[in-house]
Amino acid sequence: MAINVNNPEADALTRKFAHMAGVTITEAIVIAMKEAIAHRRNAETPQQTAVRIRDKYGITLSDQAKTPLPREAFDEMWSNR
Repeated sequence: MAINVNNPEADALTRKFAHMAGVTITEAIVIAMKEAIAHRRNAETPQQTAVRIRDKYGITLSDQAKTPLPREAFDEMWSNR
């Protein structure tokens, strides 16, 4: 299956990466996509992001905020539809 790149910046970046890595354009795309997928997999979880942001702004959770809402609260949110 062919990939058609119509974006000049994407084309230039792909060619630059291929030249830097000493590979073909196709191999450069494969490498870049594998690296991008690995980066996304290794990114912080939403919970880690929340902790980092709370730490950054000095926010602490109260015991009440740490307690999950009962299932009924979620059921009630969706029952009005």
